[in-house]
Amino acid sequence: MNQPKVKLWTKDFVLIIVINFLVFLNHLMILSTFPFYVEHLGGSEAAAGLAAALFSIVAVFCRPVIGWMLDTGKRKAILLIGLVGMALMPVGYLALSVLFLAFIARMLHGASLAFSNTSTATIATDIIPQPRFAEGMGMFGLATALATACAPALGLTLMERFGFTALFAVGTGAAVLALILFAVLKTPAVPQQKKPFTVKGLLDRDALPASVTALVFMFTYGALENFTAKYAAEASLPSGGLFFTVMALVLLLTRLTAGKVTDRKGESIFAYTCNLAMLLSLLLLGLWPNRITYFLAAALAGYGFGGLEPALQSMAVAIAPPERRGSANSTFLCAYDIGIGLGGGIAGSLISTMGYERMFIAMGVFNVLAIVSYVLFGRTHPSSFTYRKKHGLL
Repeated sequence: MNQPKVKLWTKDFVLIIVINFLVFLNHLMILSTFPFYVEHLGGSEAAAGLAAALFSIVAVFCRPVIGWMLDTGKRKAILLIGLVGMALMPVGYLALSVLFLAFIARMLHGASLAFSNTSTATIATDIIPQPRFAEGMGMFGLATALATACAPALGLTLMERFGFTALFAVGTGAAVLALILFAVLKTPAVPQQKKPFTVKGLLDRDALPASVTALVFMFTYGALENFTAKYAAEASLPSGGLFFTVMALVLLLTRLTAGKVTDRKGESIFAYTCNLAMLLSLLLLGLWPNRITYFLAAALAGYGFGGLEPALQSMAVAIAPPERRGSANSTFLCAYDIGIGLGGGIAGSLISTMGYERMFIAMGVFNVLAIVSYVLFGRTHPSSFTYRKKHGLL
């Protein structure tokens, strides 16, 4: 006899998705345009890469502590801190319009993102019913997909037509709207508990296999996110905004089905095909840059990120009990940040020495390493949906 389907879509699930969308709208509008702002302040590509690395390094150092704080049960308080910071930091870029001070504001923005999206991800895992967990995480990830679809194009348009003041004002407005929605969000009751603060307890060991694979994969995504728009402008290709729009539309379509596939068959199919798609995307940009290959590269990158990121995040968090979900999410998101940040930093350095095309080709090696990482550490770990399906644990 078939069991009734567990309800996934509730008011609070929709609210946390929209809040997460607004957080990423704020973040990605500025991520894709910040190299131009660094240039506006007199900095180089290497300086833009350093800004990307500093942003992520701060987020990485904050996330484990945030995860511990979330595991004490204070989910909404941590989210509030993050949303306030996301609202304030875009204003800080204008107020501190000296390169060094803008870097300080960028680092504080990284901390604010860490507070915000570690909290939203943890609250989402509290809300999503276990039988539809990967599907729910995929739907939660639609917020990132939609933000990726519109944020870079919106950011670039605002910057080009109205200047950096308008760009940063819209970023602040997105965070303020998230704060309004936060006021009506109700989260599941999580027991308030005293959890000893230990360095060992800051990371969730069961989340490490998925997190390591994600870290290596995100090196390539960090290069794309930080430098594709700049590359397109210098290579007389269509605008970076169009690249990110195509990428995000494919990403969105992929996210609509990726979670259901992961629940049914496991994450292996995405670990292999998504890395290969991202590798081909980088090779097209580096070896055969023209209008057709440019948009094909965008579509391949959309599938690569759209399929792999939610599958791995679901894998990282799925077997964690409520009192460890904050640590599990922070472990995964630390890897996400390290990958994007170091990927952007390495890409910036490579551009300075070998140019954009060779940088894209060189960064493709990380997709090969991500597959190796998954084969060695991920596919046979109990956190793997593929492993649990094979052994009848799901």
